[in-house]
Amino acid sequence: MIKKLPTDLPKLEQLLRPIYLMQIIFAGYMCCTSIFYYLNALGFEYTSYLGPNPYQSKTIFFDIANTQRYYVLAHAALVSGLLYAMDYTREKKYELNIGSMSKLLIQISIICLPLGFIFEKIPGLNQFSIQLSGLSFVAGTIALAFAFRERNRKVIVLTAGLFVINLIEFLGGGFKEPIIISFLLLGIYLLPIFGKKVIPVFGAILIMLFLLLPTFVGNFRSLSGAGLSAEEARDQSLNVILEGGVFNSRIQNENWLFLTHRLSEMDMFIQFSHSTPQFKNYYKFDLVNQALYTPIPRVLWPSKPDMERQVMERVYAAGVVDHRMLVSAKPAYVVDAYLSYGAIGIIIALFLYGYFAQKISNKAEHLFGGYFLGSAVMFAGLFQIFWRGNSFEFMFNAVFWSYITMLIVFQFLKARGIIVQKY
Repeated sequence: MIKKLPTDLPKLEQLLRPIYLMQIIFAGYMCCTSIFYYLNALGFEYTSYLGPNPYQSKTIFFDIANTQRYYVLAHAALVSGLLYAMDYTREKKYELNIGSMSKLLIQISIICLPLGFIFEKIPGLNQFSIQLSGLSFVAGTIALAFAFRERNRKVIVLTAGLFVINLIEFLGGGFKEPIIISFLLLGIYLLPIFGKKVIPVFGAILIMLFLLLPTFVGNFRSLSGAGLSAEEARDQSLNVILEGGVFNSRIQNENWLFLTHRLSEMDMFIQFSHSTPQFKNYYKFDLVNQALYTPIPRVLWPSKPDMERQVMERVYAAGVVDHRMLVSAKPAYVVDAYLSYGAIGIIIALFLYGYFAQKISNKAEHLFGGYFLGSAVMFAGLFQIFWRGNSFEFMFNAVFWSYITMLIVFQFLKARGIIVQKY
């Protein structure tokens, strides 16, 4: 399928649309990170040749090629879905009625952050917690970029403080992805303001994060498991990084393990392809049916199955991990598509993945007056799960409640006179 890319904005000012960032992250994560797994199978660690692992499967290179074909097929289906649904020519029904974009974004960030914490504690409303926290984080990050554009020093200081607070919160939670995404988004938002000169700066920052965060997170989780508080685990993990340096052998080893087995999920996909359909039949519509029930709040359905356990059942059935291991190893969206109907399942599921992501982006821009508040804030803040995907159950639940949250935010801003009808 061939379709002209949107021309309503310069390319650097529309990078948060699905056809750009979402596709790049999907292709980079699913298709390109497998190069590290391949190098490891050849016997390399970084640029050093250590010799092949004598215990690895004799069919490892066939398995890698087979899995990579599935990834490429998934990428093609995803882009086809995006292009099929992409339509930014529709006239926008609403427009923004504001004086300062940075002040609006700060207000969204400050309001959504405590609401996310409150809703997390309330049964029936905790579905909104993750969505509001994600929206707060994205709005705060964009506010920092907009403060630079408006050259408002007070707002720059305030938004920079919010950005640092978010980073500290992410470090205290032991999660690496939000930290990487924070700097990635900030770089994207600053790109139209400062031009391509920000690319080497944020490129270097992202490389450093990829080098250091795997060790930090691994150390943090082991210390937390040993009973230390989040603050103590965070501080001790930071000391390990600061004392060891980037080229410390421990950091290098843990980073290589991260690149080959956690950043790249090829090893898990290979194990699933060995068990299905040879020993375990395709699930057909079973996984889709399970996903359809996930948005129902537990307060309305007290006996609702636990999503994590439900997903892990197919992981155990494929022998990816043992029942006795206390780990979470949820299959990626493309793996669930394969488990459902093989290659045909991948084509259909990934086409729908791209189609619905694009439709939601179109809707967001229609409701929120265009690209900036629509795709760059609402879509990026509420639908980050589209960037990497997840198992069917977690995907459907997150997208459903994110869409409901988007409609609620729209009605709130409309009632406040921030969004007004054009005609």
